[in-house]
Amino acid sequence: MSGCLTFGGGDRQHFSHLLSIGVMNNPRIQFQGSLSTSDPRKCPVIIVGQLGHLAGLAFSDVAPKLQPRVDEEAWTLSVNSLQPSPTDYCSLYLNLATVAALPVKCSRHNTSSRTHSVTKLIKTHSTGGQECIVLVCERVDLLATACGVARAYPTYSRKTASAAPQDHTITVEVILVGKGDAPLNDEDIKVLNDAVYSVRLAARIVDTPANEMHTDAFIEEVKGVGQTLGIKPMIIKGEELRTKGFGGLYGVGKAAIHAPALVVLSHSPAGATESSAWVGKGIVYDTGGLSIKTKTSMPGMKRDCGGAAAILGAFHLAVRAGYNQNLHAVFCLAENAVGPTATKPDDIHTLYSGRTVEINNTDAEGRLVLSDGVAYAAKDLHCSTILDMATLTGAQGTATGKFHGAVVTNSREWEEASVVAGRSSGDLLHPLPFTPELHFAEFASAVADMKNSVADRSNATSSCAGLFIAAHLGFDFPGNWIHIDMAYPVHCGERATGYGVGLLPTLFGHHSQSRIFRNLAPISAENGDCENDCKATKKMRLS
Repeated sequence: MSGCLTFGGGDRQHFSHLLSIGVMNNPRIQFQGSLSTSDPRKCPVIIVGQLGHLAGLAFSDVAPKLQPRVDEEAWTLSVNSLQPSPTDYCSLYLNLATVAALPVKCSRHNTSSRTHSVTKLIKTHSTGGQECIVLVCERVDLLATACGVARAYPTYSRKTASAAPQDHTITVEVILVGKGDAPLNDEDIKVLNDAVYSVRLAARIVDTPANEMHTDAFIEEVKGVGQTLGIKPMIIKGEELRTKGFGGLYGVGKAAIHAPALVVLSHSPAGATESSAWVGKGIVYDTGGLSIKTKTSMPGMKRDCGGAAAILGAFHLAVRAGYNQNLHAVFCLAENAVGPTATKPDDIHTLYSGRTVEINNTDAEGRLVLSDGVAYAAKDLHCSTILDMATLTGAQGTATGKFHGAVVTNSREWEEASVVAGRSSGDLLHPLPFTPELHFAEFASAVADMKNSVADRSNATSSCAGLFIAAHLGFDFPGNWIHIDMAYPVHCGERATGYGVGLLPTLFGHHSQSRIFRNLAPISAENGDCENDCKATKKMRLS
């Protein structure tokens, strides 16, 4: 096993760009596959795992990180004293060496990695400088656990009282305890480093306020990732959106100082036979438009670009891991601003699908930009599988809560695969109803093909919002459509989580050359069947 792997040249260039714009307190996180020898006094260490896994370790397994400060007796007594409820920890040497136990209980709708607790424990016990984290886990939980580590170290800050940023490294070392788990190889470590980088990239974009992360700045982020991957983005911006028929995206963003844009990164490897699109809602700020939000509901709307940020990170991770089919990342970027040219309630817009929409709520703008995005993916990119991701509705939090995103899809197979991928990646998902024949009447309009907001806000509003997007593909769309609403899990408290970055490469892992994603993939590469915990079933469509 080789030592630590570093980011590639493109990653270093992009990482340097982040530092140049003033990102502070930004430690580098670096994985390696086996334990190195270090003194806790010089390099503090936290050892994290489930209690059964920790108890199963021999002291020799962890001694390189603890000696000469901790002996076998102290280690054994400390592990035996742990009583996680839900978590627990014991200091082994001052506050410089700690062993921490994850929750024992894990229900069927949770992730076996306990990734949310991983993040909390590391945040609590981090020393704020150079340190080492030892993850004790099974291989099946490694990706989700790595993403949990990434969330513990956010990168965006404008605090002037902070000390000048100092270069330091968080070394993450892994002890695999699953029966038959093969040691990590160099390619595994590369994927884990890329996963951490991509999660932190998405989280930084979401944490950045709109006076910095406007649409032009987001385009530069896309260009930076494209440069790393050797891909030049396609950009349709401003008045060109109007002339080309993107009435939804243009109508939402036309009143802002920074023009709306549709930006596409396309990965087209030789020999590819399938095309998929990931479409992200990138509302860099949502005032609500003329249906304006209140002083209590508007703060935090910098996070309304969370879907697009997640897709940028996920695309970077998937391509770096060797995605072997055509993959398009479509970013629908706009600021929902108030101004003389802002869309008014009662306006009617013609979207890229050709369908007309009567605007009865300018604060239901995400579905308008996404509808243009998915229609473009179907008509121009000829994609047979189209996934859109968005911080779309407050109703998502009521339906599935703060930890689980909501999934609505026209395919039972992809619904089941999405839930399995959520548990495997740690980006949890739970399905909502797909019943256009019952719910789409909520958008009935006397003067257009549909309104953009429901008549009855107590009737499955999160599902309905997804159906609005599907309507611009057509309910007879012959391909697979998956909608993910992640309005609540996009953040935890005041910080973004990078939700979705691990989810999508896992969900589409059957197209990856990476051993990590292939092993977690809920869909078989050979026949497209849903596997692992996911039974193959027929697709359900509205005829």
